[in-house]
Amino acid sequence: MIRSTGTYTSPKASQYLQQLCKHFAHKTEVSFDTHQGQIALRTGPVSLATTTDQLIATVTAPDAEALPQAQHEIDKHLAIFAHREGFETLAWQNPVQA
Repeated sequence: MIRSTGTYTSPKASQYLQQLCKHFAHKTEVSFDTHQGQIALRTGPVSLATTTDQLIATVTAPDAEALPQAQHEIDKHLAIFAHREGFETLAWQNPVQA
């Protein structure tokens, strides 16, 4: 397993976490509250958390080939919700073995 953590600074971090979780709840198993969430993507689990002004997403995938797919899945949906802020991608850290 391999994982990567990405961050996005926004005063709407909690709102975006909830929007992501509500969206994916139509497709897969999800649990969340205002400050944390779990999404069961087919590529692997995603953990979401927020601070006052930051959204933190940790994606886990079975291998290095599946990891970019998981990152893209979160980025493309967040881009829809945060388009007014000019969101393009989370600031992803280099992958590490999980």
